[in-house]
Amino acid sequence: MPKKALESLTESMFYVLMALRRGPMCGIDAAAFIEQKTQGLLRLGPATLYTVLAKFEKEGYIREIASDGRKRTYSITKKGEEAYQSEVERLRRCVADAESEGRRRDEQQDTGAAPHLAVPALSGV
Repeated sequence: MPKKALESLTESMFYVLMALRRGPMCGIDAAAFIEQKTQGLLRLGPATLYTVLAKFEKEGYIREIASDGRKRTYSITKKGEEAYQSEVERLRRCVADAESEGRRRDEQQDTGAAPHLAVPALSGV
């Protein structure tokens, strides 16, 4: 089944929305915020950044509020805020799943039990 447009956000998309939640800013300021916030682990080049901004503007997640020559300033919309919060919840569920699996593995190691994985039977093998 195909995903809906922007059903889940890429890391770059997530951080662009995070940046714009701080207030209106241009792409260069958003990229600087992202690099600082991630301690340099995520650096958005111009192609990625402006592709994300264009996609977000088309989807109504952000809107251009000012233009000075080539510099454009954007703000997040209600739809963009909702997408950000939805992604935060999705990521929380992912982390909770990972943590529960980590606890399960620790418990199995403490008891010496082998991990039990349900593997479907293969027909014709």
